[in-house]
Formats: sequence, C-alpha cells, structure tokens
Amino acid sequence: MAFPPLDRIVLTILLAGCLFVAGRAWLHDHPQHDPWAPLTLDAAPGWATERKLAALRGDRAQCRAFLQRSGIEAIALAPAGEGACLRADRKALAAPAHLDVALRPAGAQATCSIDAGLAWWLRQGVQPAAQEIFGQTVVRIEHLGTANCRRIGGGDKGNWSEHARGNAIDIAAFVLADGRRVTVLRDWKASGPSGEEASAFLHMVRDSACTSFSTVLSPDYNAAHADHLHLDQASRISGWSACR
Repeated sequence: MAFPPLDRIVLTILLAGCLFVAGRAWLHDHPQHDPWAPLTLDAAPGWATERKLAALRGDRAQCRAFLQRSGIEAIALAPAGEGACLRADRKALAAPAHLDVALRPAGAQATCSIDAGLAWWLRQGVQPAAQEIFGQTVVRIEHLGTANCRRIGGGDKGNWSEHARGNAIDIAAFVLADGRRVTVLRDWKASGPSGEEASAFLHMVRDSACTSFSTVLSPDYNAAHADHLHLDQASRISGWSACR
C-alpha cells in the first residue's frame, strides 16, 4: 500500500526526529564521543577528543575553562617579549604537579594549550604506557625548555620556532617511581630486554602525544631531535597534527 506524498513527508520527519532523540540520548551516555560535551581531564578518549583538544589551541578562554574543569590551577602571567617573540599567552606549567609528576627544571612557563596538552598526555598517554610497560608510574619529567626567542634551526632566516612564543616544550627524559631514568637520547633505539622496554615506552608516548599536540617531532624526524621529543601547539588550518 502506497502512502500519499504528504504522509510520506510526515513519516520521514517523525523518523528523523526519533533518530535525533535516540542519537542525543546515546551521546549523553557517551560524552567522550559527543562533540558538544565539554572536555575534562578524566573523560575517556573518544571520537571527538582530538577535535576538542585542537579547539583549545586557538581559544585561550576555552583552554582555561578546560584546565579549571579539570582542577588545574591556571594563573595567567603578564605578557613578555616583543615582536615575533611576544609571549602574550603565558602561564606557569601546573599540570604535572596536579598529576603528581614533577617537572624539571621547575618553573617552566608556556601557553595554556601546552599546559592542557601536557595534562591530557600525562593522564591518557604517559601514565598508561608506564603502567603497561613497567608496571609503575612516572614521577618526574625532564625537559630542555619551553620559551626560546629563535628561528627553526637556530639560524638568522626562516620561520620562527613555536618556542619563540613559549608554545612548545622539549621532553628529554622520564623518571619512574623506582628511580629508573628513561632518556630519549639513550633509549630511543636501545636493545636488550631492559632497553627494548624503554624504547617501546618512548615510542608509545610519542604516538600518544600526537592526539594532545599539534606537532610531535622525535629522533625519527632528524638528528636535531636525537635527545628529545619536541611538542608544540602550532595552529594549522587542517586541524591535523604533524607526528614524526
């Protein structure tokens, strides 16, 4: 039996409405997949996670709201520098302390989006990898700095590094609860049972960082990154991360 055209339109609208209501109910029960649900540090990763993290890079207010919802102190500091090295978005990195992970050297300052990326990466990437590989947590992260008024490669020409605006951090080592120190320089291609564990851990945390940061550069990229993981939050029109 064929329905009249008007009835078909009404049934189509009703069916679409039912699907919409069911879809919204499902997203309510699975906020990690809901692109409209506010991101929190404790939220499980989902389909919309990478897009939500990317949104924090270009919206300082949204970034600070994420830190506040996650219980991370976000006190803005006065701008510093000038020109290409103006650090307009500047704050002390508080995420590692919030997650019982010390950051050495202490007192690092960077953008809100670096702080947010570190927090997510530590909670969802670094600590799960440490538990899986070593059966323990990371208690300290050693870095090579955040802000540095220089161009990429350190020359007099070329594009400015994200470090110039304090929008990057270079991670050199991880210290485990038992005191073991895993370094990028020594352990990226380490061999033997112990070395293979450390190498696997470093590759896992590099890969997981690609969700939290816009750019991730490792020893696999070039010799200049042999001793650290470069993590930054450069804005990209595509929204995708560069992970190498």
